[in-house]
Amino acid sequence: MTLSDWRRRIDDIDHKLVELLNERSQCALEIGKLKQAQNLPLYQPDREREVLENAERANPGPLSDAAIRRLFERIIDEARSAEREAMHSGESSPGREVSGKDV
Repeated sequence: MTLSDWRRRIDDIDHKLVELLNERSQCALEIGKLKQAQNLPLYQPDREREVLENAERANPGPLSDAAIRRLFERIIDEARSAEREAMHSGESSPGREVSGKDV
C-alpha cells in the first residue's frame, strides 16, 4: 500500500471511531438520566475502574496498556461531562460544548 492508501485507511478508521464515540456518548447520556432519576451519584469510581480494567484486558497491542488507559480516561472524562449535562438539563444537546464550569 502507498502512503496515500494508508492515510485513506486511517481516515476511514477515524470516521468509525467518531461514530462509535458518539454512540458511546449517547449511552452515557441515557445513563445520566437514569442516575438522576434514581438519585445516584454521577461519579462511580468502582465502575470507572472496571471500564479501565476491561479496556486493558481487551488490548492486544501495539498500544501499551498505559496508552489504552490514558485514552479511556479521556473518553470517560468526556462521558462524565455528557452525563453531567444530561443530569442538569434533563435532555441531551448533541454537539453542544460543555462549559468549563461544568467540567
